[in-house]
Amino acid sequence: MSEQLHNEFKEDAYSKSIRAGKRTYFFDIKVTKTNDFFLTITESKRVFQSEGQFSYEKHKIFLYREDFEKFMEGLNDAFRFVELNKQSELHSLELQDEYKNIEFEDLHEKE
Repeated sequence: MSEQLHNEFKEDAYSKSIRAGKRTYFFDIKVTKTNDFFLTITESKRVFQSEGQFSYEKHKIFLYREDFEKFMEGLNDAFRFVELNKQSELHSLELQDEYKNIEFEDLHEKE
């Protein structure tokens, strides 16, 4: 950690890690010297090297308190989009299964 970044915050106020398959997500609330909060979200993934060695690839997002509400709105909108499209995708798959079992002769009889 750079010395400049280390001096920007006073302490960790909260920390939570979530394992999800090959990745681990860390949610850390930090307190600045001026007693304000910010969130860091870190994605950590184990990456294997050619000699059987491994390292961790990390990606980090800093989210400041004044942006929390807009971030949550955007995240909720994205989740809603996925849920709505998952429903229509499931419906589409059900229709595909329905039509999969129709024989050519069945179509001719319906005419």
